[in-house]
Amino acid sequence: MAPSSHSSIMSTLTFLLFALLALAQLGFAIPGPQSQSKPRAAAAGDRYLLGVGKADITGPVVEINFAGYANSEQVGSGLRQRIYSRAFIVGEVNNPANRFVYLILDIQSGDTAVRRGILEGVAALGSAYSVYGRSNIAVTGTHSHSGPGAWFNYLLPQITSLGFDKQAYKAIVDGAVLSIKRAHESLQEGTLDFGTTRVDDANINRSLYAYLANPESERAQYGDDSVDKTLTLLRFKRASDGKNIGVITWFPVHPTSMLGNNTHVTGDNKGLAAYLFEKSVKGDSLAADGFVAGFSQANVGDTSPNILGSWCDDGSGQQCDFKTSTCSDGKSQYCHSRGPFFYKLDLGVSSCYDIASKQYSGAKSLYNQLTSSTSSGTPVVGPTVRTFHYYHDMRYYTFPLSNGTQVQTCPAALGHSFAAGTSDWPGAFDFTQGDSGAPNNPFWSVVGGLLKVPSPAQKACQGAKPILLNVGEMETPYAWSPNIVDVQSLRVGQFLIIVSPGEASTMAGRRWRNAVKAAASDLSLTGGAEPFVVLGGPANSYTHYITTPEEYGIQRYEGASTMYGPYTLPAYINLTVQALPYLSPSSSGSPPAGPNPPDNREKSLSFITGVVFDAAPIGQSFGSVTKQPASSYARGAVVNATFTGANPRNNLRLEGTYAAVEKQESGGQWTRVLSDDDWRLVYTWTRTNGLLGYSSVTISWETSAAEDVAGTYRIKYYGDSKPLIGSIKAFEGTSNSFTLV
Repeated sequence: MAPSSHSSIMSTLTFLLFALLALAQLGFAIPGPQSQSKPRAAAAGDRYLLGVGKADITGPVVEINFAGYANSEQVGSGLRQRIYSRAFIVGEVNNPANRFVYLILDIQSGDTAVRRGILEGVAALGSAYSVYGRSNIAVTGTHSHSGPGAWFNYLLPQITSLGFDKQAYKAIVDGAVLSIKRAHESLQEGTLDFGTTRVDDANINRSLYAYLANPESERAQYGDDSVDKTLTLLRFKRASDGKNIGVITWFPVHPTSMLGNNTHVTGDNKGLAAYLFEKSVKGDSLAADGFVAGFSQANVGDTSPNILGSWCDDGSGQQCDFKTSTCSDGKSQYCHSRGPFFYKLDLGVSSCYDIASKQYSGAKSLYNQLTSSTSSGTPVVGPTVRTFHYYHDMRYYTFPLSNGTQVQTCPAALGHSFAAGTSDWPGAFDFTQGDSGAPNNPFWSVVGGLLKVPSPAQKACQGAKPILLNVGEMETPYAWSPNIVDVQSLRVGQFLIIVSPGEASTMAGRRWRNAVKAAASDLSLTGGAEPFVVLGGPANSYTHYITTPEEYGIQRYEGASTMYGPYTLPAYINLTVQALPYLSPSSSGSPPAGPNPPDNREKSLSFITGVVFDAAPIGQSFGSVTKQPASSYARGAVVNATFTGANPRNNLRLEGTYAAVEKQESGGQWTRVLSDDDWRLVYTWTRTNGLLGYSSVTISWETSAAEDVAGTYRIKYYGDSKPLIGSIKAFEGTSNSFTLV
């Protein structure tokens, strides 16, 4: 072909290309080739070392107070679904020192004692694990309010649980370490990509009055969304066979679907969403065995899953007061938020499933899009993996705002509205609105007299907050709340993760993310790729809430629970942004570690009694069936079997099960089809005679016409009994068989 002909053809092609682009700008669709049979694959990102792992962290499911609602009457009576630690490791291929572990635990939050135990446990695994430590392990909680408590480092959250329980603590620590070990053992090269989707009708703002105190111009940037509706998903894909090994999602909604009078352990809507996702990819040719789905929390502070709003359960039929969340008596106790299926009166079970399903459905749809060859997802690019972590004392920390004004944070303190709780469950810590009287609990009888009056400096520093509990200035018998906080961020490619120790409100999270993105751009931290920032938490050490200064001034529950004064959020932003250079590709150092937080594990008080002994009534033996199922059930019915039981605290059966459903196959053999892992199998333990050591266990199978097939089944119970003298012994119980039609 002559050069002039080539030039003419190229000019014509160039003209056509610009013409097509012009049409596209005008809104005209550009048709693709009709003969194209296979869509073009999405661009791949850089390769990283990737690993995922999951392990059981279900602690004592009975006789231990739950963490989250601070309701002293919410004491465990059984198990609806086991809770887990899910570990995700991301590392550089050529530099094993540059990696991080992002842990998502189905518990109320990260915690200083738990994190310290995890660091010790990982170090004990041997030299291969020396690359993991303080700087690069992030311990986040889903913020579930339906799991065993009594594992906190500080005294204040120990009050309703009657102190510290080593069994509950060890279950979380050991399971988290095991999940990291499994993730490490699964490390292979792979790629990451991410995308976002909108999830509606899964969260509302429970403190809209406070949110509206933020500048109108700022709120206008987000339209009518007073909570974030965006779910972000990060996909882990193995290079060797192209299979997906896991996902992490970030979406802000309180796991308070299960109400404060629920006493069965669950992971609430986050844990259930993870279960639904992991169940959905079993047998999928594009998903690897051992696929792990983590549903991480985001800027959760003022969000609620109870999307029908707050109503007074006082017979008035009125909504709670918009400003104060009180009812006709001027108190908050009758003000309760309603989930989508509140009318079922099932402790939030149906509403929990609904909110979990919405998160799962949004995540699964996005996952399917990323997995398809026409994916519109964003590949993670740039080989850099970096982290930073340091401790910082928030007592009277002075720093400048962006306008140059010098401000400071304060020793931790909680305001009066903290005691009122929220409409998700009012009246936390046995207090009522504005009441600083002593709760009726034996733990409080020991520590209540140690309350310290705030100093004039503390009152002035806390500003609009009327101080109820001056926890940051109380160290007797040990520290009540953290003054030393964790400052941590993680980075892979252009994807940055803020690890928040507190519950950031919607607008607080937005400001924090925007500030980090702007600073990362100014520093050219991610090269040519636009920084993408998510916020995960509450993590590492629970520091209650983080509101904007404007929301703080309103002093609703969230503002009253923002411990370090009106400039708590600006301080966290300042501390994060100033350390961002450590995430640079050229950085090989770490910030100074800062002051160590106190370790209260061995000095913590406890009024929690252990198991004394178990016994079976005369004529019965452990595991004997005292109430058999009926001979036949229609699918959709609830099948119950009751057994002579023993205390499940004798053996947590980690990685195992207390309950099971077995199906009889055509050859006569029995196959397990359900266990403690499944949402629809419920284990309930009841103490029938404390003096004689008697107890019973009822196992309930909530059958489903959609999920269960007709056939012959039986229920199994696995227990462990403790004699007055001697060692604990395992036993089993088996119900009669029955048919499902």
